[in-house]
Amino acid sequence: MKHTYHIHGMTCNGCRGHVEETLSKVEGVSKATVNLEKAEATLEMASHISIETFQEALKNDGGRYSIHKQGAQHLPIEDKKVKQPKGKGTGTFYCPMHCEGDKTYDKAGDCPVCGMDLVEEQNLSLATTKHWTCPMHPEVVQDEAGSCPICGMDLVPMQPDLSAEEKAYKKLLKKFWIATAFTLPIFLMAMSEMLTNNPLYDIMEQKYWNWIQFALSIPVVFYATWMFFERAYKSIKTWNLNMFTLIGIGAGVAWLFSVVGMLFPEVFPAQFKTESGAVHVYFEAATVILTLVLLGQLLEARAHSKTNSAVKELLKLAPNKAVKIVDGEEVEVSIDEIELNDILKVKPGDKIPVDGVITEGETTIDESMITGEPIPVNKAVDDKVSSGTINGNQSFLMKAEKVGSDTLLSQIIHMVNDASRSRAPIQNLADKVSGYFVPVVVFISIITYTVWAIWGPEPAYVYALVNAIAVLIIACPCALGLATPMSVMVGVGKGAQNGVLIKNAEALEKMDTINTLVVDKTGTITEGRPTVETIGAFTDALSNRELLQYIVSLNTHSEHPLAEATVAYGKAQNAEIIKSENFSAVTGKGVEAKINGKKMALGNPKMMEYAKADITSIMKEEAKTYQQQGKTVSYLAIDNTVVGYVVIGDKIKETSAKAIKALQDKGIDVIMLTGDNHDTAQAVASALNLADFKASMLPEDKLKEVEKLQENGKVVAMAGDGINDAPALAKSDIGIAMGTGTDVAIESAMITLVKGDLHGIVKARNLSNAVMKNIKQNLFFALIYNTVGVPIAAGVLFPLFGILLSPMIAALAMSFSSVSVIANALRLRTVSI
Repeated sequence: MKHTYHIHGMTCNGCRGHVEETLSKVEGVSKATVNLEKAEATLEMASHISIETFQEALKNDGGRYSIHKQGAQHLPIEDKKVKQPKGKGTGTFYCPMHCEGDKTYDKAGDCPVCGMDLVEEQNLSLATTKHWTCPMHPEVVQDEAGSCPICGMDLVPMQPDLSAEEKAYKKLLKKFWIATAFTLPIFLMAMSEMLTNNPLYDIMEQKYWNWIQFALSIPVVFYATWMFFERAYKSIKTWNLNMFTLIGIGAGVAWLFSVVGMLFPEVFPAQFKTESGAVHVYFEAATVILTLVLLGQLLEARAHSKTNSAVKELLKLAPNKAVKIVDGEEVEVSIDEIELNDILKVKPGDKIPVDGVITEGETTIDESMITGEPIPVNKAVDDKVSSGTINGNQSFLMKAEKVGSDTLLSQIIHMVNDASRSRAPIQNLADKVSGYFVPVVVFISIITYTVWAIWGPEPAYVYALVNAIAVLIIACPCALGLATPMSVMVGVGKGAQNGVLIKNAEALEKMDTINTLVVDKTGTITEGRPTVETIGAFTDALSNRELLQYIVSLNTHSEHPLAEATVAYGKAQNAEIIKSENFSAVTGKGVEAKINGKKMALGNPKMMEYAKADITSIMKEEAKTYQQQGKTVSYLAIDNTVVGYVVIGDKIKETSAKAIKALQDKGIDVIMLTGDNHDTAQAVASALNLADFKASMLPEDKLKEVEKLQENGKVVAMAGDGINDAPALAKSDIGIAMGTGTDVAIESAMITLVKGDLHGIVKARNLSNAVMKNIKQNLFFALIYNTVGVPIAAGVLFPLFGILLSPMIAALAMSFSSVSVIANALRLRTVSI
């Protein structure tokens, strides 16, 4: 059964994912698909499930979303007002291990599932106006530099408040130093027991030193590391067992054992006691374990801030100010004040403030921060420029076309941020293992205690206790959980810095498996900037001037690149545009309209078929001479008779041949599908050493070809730039859009190449290889660490080598296992793609 319901309360893709996950968990639901734009959920189930069941599921999840029958009235959900913080963040937090998918939280704290510190979302606002204040009179705040109106001192820039991330780090650092200050003397007292004539016992008896250790341990347990016990309690209460469950039990048992042994020594057997009769305490083990875990959390917090450094670096690209031309005068304005169609002046060395087009002047622009290409690009009048790129050594005027969140830089930042938070399918493996991890470790710990207590050497109970604690402490499910998200976050950022925009983690994983690449010709292999080379008439009754007039008049309303080329050519030739009626664009074929009462059609041979106009063999032969040179020939028909043609050339991109060769060397089959004719396609394929190509392909033909390849077991990536490529892009395993193409193509794709050439696909493949290799290294390390570490902590090496693992060493190993996973992920920042 399949039912469609209305969902109320969704505002973003994160909401969509969360609702989808919540509904899919309802017992009996085989598949849940949620559409954000339509605010609909399509639920598949073996037998009918009442809507009340789904309403209850969403209500239990926090009540932020509601489900209703289509067309039913519903009460709006009351918005929870979240007070935005004064700092640099957003006031929204998420779990770095994505335990609950895209779920976010409105305050700092720890994840209710894994117990890890929640991470604040990066504030994606491109630019903030800098404020100035007086060091003597902080109440004075101005938007510009100057002097204090009270005391006359120079104003200084206001320091922004710390983000939640920085506050959390400073708080952890403070607690770590406190824990270290109290743990160190405890550790020294405990280690002094190894001396033959312990000088401390000359001062007072061991049982009194135990009291001092107890007193020193209280600030460590009940202040500096108390959060670990809170998380452990919460994990047991909700049965979301995690790393802190093991730490809480392990360190808690050691500390409580010591307290009971100190207060009631008579209840313990002789093997737990020292020569003086005092019970051997483990305050040093408990405090050292907790302090080392705290150190691990501290290093993790610092490493986390580096994983999303790509977003932070992109945010720095946008300037705060711009120079606006107002009534011929130059006025410096905040970037927030720029509006569409404003004329801006960009001076040498300045960053370009918004997306737009050059209206006066020419220059060279460094676009490396967006495209990853180091060579500056020459720009002249009518050329597009992007926010955040850097002007060369000449001034120019530009018109603002996209401002605020619509600029390319802003879209890149949002895409990188969203993709870095998405889950890769490979993470499901880690999640399954983590689900059984903690109960298994607790069970092994109990077995360890039992085995040592029964068959261990004297003092057997002491060995049993120490080894059971070591097992609990060394196990680290967090290393397993962090293995994938950290690599994805760093990898997505690396891609953005090289002009490869990844929509989600799944795309990154799938790109590593593709074995077939389908490419469009125009705008993908070629420049996508076609130019008219010549026009010709098949009849003496029509001059070339009249022919051009009709062609330009037909194409005026079309957005196709070939149409734009003919219109530009017509304007250059001062061709008069005649008013057309009943204009219609036939996708993949051409255009038609009525001009001067005559029915006209312009396009490829399929368009002529559509217009019922025959192309004679003589016409085909004349066109073929151009087509064999890789040119495109469009025919013009008037009242069902072909009367002329226009020849359009589109230069092959310099990088295309090299990129295709590199992809073929990696074992990827490259197939060109084009709507152009066979001869033109043959010429382009020959120039690129492409053996496999298909011509005269309509959008539905491209779609069918992708489906056919998939049915034959191929993993298909499709690269295109136009509206006619969108169906095939959406159907392919990986859709790759040229950033120079249409919004529809970009929306349909999983990967977007900012520069819009095939070399970006090579980069995307190399990036995918590097990220997947890094993830597998992380997963391997995490699995091997736990597979080897737990048995060693249990004492399997003791019978053969006499080796036992101290709980303190176990804590050190556990703390650094998570840090090492993050450090390995950070290596991706230096990978060359």
